[in-house]
Amino acid sequence: MSIFRANSRKNGLTGLLLVTFLSACEAEVTVHATQPELQSVTSKTLTPSTSYLHTQEFTGTIRAGNTTGIGFELSGKIRQLAVDSGDQVKEGQLLAQLDTRLLEAEKQELVASLSQNRADLDLASNTLNRSLKLKQQGYTSEQQLDELKGQLASLLAAQKRLKASIYANTLRIEKSSLLAPFSGVISKRNNNLGEVIALGTPVFTLIQNNNPQAFVGVPIKVAQSLKAAQDISLRVADNHYTAQIAGIGAEVNPITRTVPLRLILPQDAKVINGELTYLAYENEIEQEGYWVPISSLTDGIRGLWNLYVITAGEAIEKPESFSIERRDVEIIYTKNDQAYIRGAVKSGEEFISQGLHKLVVGQEVKRNTTVASR
Repeated sequence: MSIFRANSRKNGLTGLLLVTFLSACEAEVTVHATQPELQSVTSKTLTPSTSYLHTQEFTGTIRAGNTTGIGFELSGKIRQLAVDSGDQVKEGQLLAQLDTRLLEAEKQELVASLSQNRADLDLASNTLNRSLKLKQQGYTSEQQLDELKGQLASLLAAQKRLKASIYANTLRIEKSSLLAPFSGVISKRNNNLGEVIALGTPVFTLIQNNNPQAFVGVPIKVAQSLKAAQDISLRVADNHYTAQIAGIGAEVNPITRTVPLRLILPQDAKVINGELTYLAYENEIEQEGYWVPISSLTDGIRGLWNLYVITAGEAIEKPESFSIERRDVEIIYTKNDQAYIRGAVKSGEEFISQGLHKLVVGQEVKRNTTVASR
């Protein structure tokens, strides 16, 4: 009997402890259920804009003011090459020479002929003078005088011809030395020492220094909005330059359907002939809309995008809570990490700018910060 009573008291104590534990758990669950923790979101305010700057980039190439294939005006054998590829040269510097031995021999022959002509002229002149004196005494006929005068005139004409030949020979000797027409860099050497070259064959390609230019093709409307001497922004690799429009083409390229622009870069621009350049053109587009971060947009349907807007909660006991609504918007233009949009939104509304993957439409949240948008 005492064993039975002991067991009864033991079971009653266990039951009491179990009831007490369950009551405590129920009270804790009830407290948590009645006080839910709202998720914090970062929001910004929609600020309207009446227009946006549309930036376009057009590709072109860098060219030196003069890129010339220079060669001899005569044919001949190359006797000397004074420079090579990559060499810096100055205007008037000797670049190469032809073999001039045949020209020198021709010049000696012409000089000898001129000396003979001068001797013949002296003889003809002296003979004519003596004949004129004899004519006064009646010993010379008119025919003899005419023949002497004709001979003298012929010798004078021959002398002029010989002098002209010597001058032409001197020019050919001078032109056998190839001089730099302007200061620049030897880009390429096309011939070797001892080669026989034809008339006008380019021996070197010379690129002018300190006169870099850019040639960029732009659409017709863009070309019509520009004017000569206007400053414009150019980018070459990672460097930005302010270039000046030197000329606008008068016809459309039949392949690219663009109008070529010629632009002058600063003389100290660090560019290389043939390098790509990019022209930045900004055009203000009249269109009402709002700037928002791209991170605040999610995919929508039918080509639209969604923007999450927060509206004040209706419950009086939770004035700090907000509800999430989804609005359909259209992206008009993007620049870097910003998007210009329009759609089912209005000025002054607050939108969630980040952390959209953690949220759903209709969820109650609390606002973290409010930052004014551009």
